[in-house]
This record gives sequence, C-alpha cells and structure tokens, in this order.
Amino acid sequence: MAYPGLPHGTLDFLAGLSAHNDKTWFEANRAAYEQDWEAAGLDLVTVLVPFAQAAVPRLTAVPKVGGALRRIHRDTRFSADKRPYEPQMHIALTLAGSAAHTGVHLVVQPDRLAFGAGEWMLAPPALARFRARVQDAADRAALFAAAAEAQAAGSRWDAPDLKRMPAGYAATADWEHLLRRKSVILRGEMPLPDWLFSPRAVSELERLATAHLPLLAWLSAG
Repeated sequence: MAYPGLPHGTLDFLAGLSAHNDKTWFEANRAAYEQDWEAAGLDLVTVLVPFAQAAVPRLTAVPKVGGALRRIHRDTRFSADKRPYEPQMHIALTLAGSAAHTGVHLVVQPDRLAFGAGEWMLAPPALARFRARVQDAADRAALFAAAAEAQAAGSRWDAPDLKRMPAGYAATADWEHLLRRKSVILRGEMPLPDWLFSPRAVSELERLATAHLPLLAWLSAG
C-alpha cells in the first residue's frame, strides 16, 4: 500500500501541544499522541528506510522512538525552560557509524517544515581536522560545492560559533567564517507544504535529504 502522507491529525496534535505544553493536556490527548505522532512518525521513518540504505553516504533510519524518531519529551534537567515537550516531529537520518546527531534532520513543526544536515559541536580532534581541511584550497572548494547543493534546496549556513578567528589561523573574508565554526550545519525551513500530507511526501522529503548528502559526504571523508 502506498504511503498516503502524514495525517492532518499530526498537525492538530502539534498545534494543541504548542498551545498547552503541560502534562495535563498531554495525558488528556495521549490517544492523539499515540496515533498521530508516534504511529504516524514511525510510519514515515519506515517508508524512508530504503532511501537511507541506498544513500551515499549511507544513512541509518531506525523506526523507533528514540531512534530515527526523536523523543517528544524534553530533557529539562539543565535548562531554564521547563516545558516538558517539544511540539514537533523530529526525524533524524544519521550518518552510519557516526555520532547520533550527525546526519539529515527533518522536523515537522506546527507551522513549518524545517530541514538541514551537518555535524554539531565537533570534538577537539575532529575540529582540528576540519580546520586543517578548510585551509586546503581544493578541500575548501569541495565543501563550498557541497554546501551550494544544500543552499539550492533552501538551507543556509548556521551562524559561526566564534566571534573572532581562533589564534594561529588566517583566512580571507570569503572563507574565514569556516574557521570560526565548531559545528558544520546548514539548515532551512518552509511553511508547511501541502505535499507533506499527500503521497508526494516521501519523494519530496527524499529530494530535500538528497540535497544535503554532499555535505555529509564531505564530512565523512575527513
């Protein structure tokens, strides 16, 4: 049976949770959570598994909550924001063999679809390798070519993490921002498209993900 698209109930549930982000509302609407968020999200991950397995570089899509479908419950232990839930459906197709956050991310929110890819907060050895690679003109050009494909799909570079260049480095204005990064992420968003709730959802999400694969290929080559 062909995938019909996300149910409109998913949007209704997320909008309600956004307006009433508390345990009382959530428990009163648990049936909607189980049907329109959990089951719907797992169905979407499942139909994306063949794409993930065929992707170059290969992605991992485990259809379970806490796998490719990120949990809706927030970890509030170290946050001033104590709202218990994330009013979104976050699907992460992670780079096989990499850290859990490195990959393509597709996020359905009450009023928009967010998407992007990259690697968040590189560990010191990886950051040193990244800085060495972007100082090589050919490697840097390859990164910009990969980023251009993501940008053509609507993504943009995140703001650099550092205000100033790290000590001991030099660069021209067109690429100095690379050396001020500790994360390598491009992301974008769009108003919720009608196709998300139709059989076109799979092909369109695969198109967005494919545009970000060159960035992941560049990162995995380092």
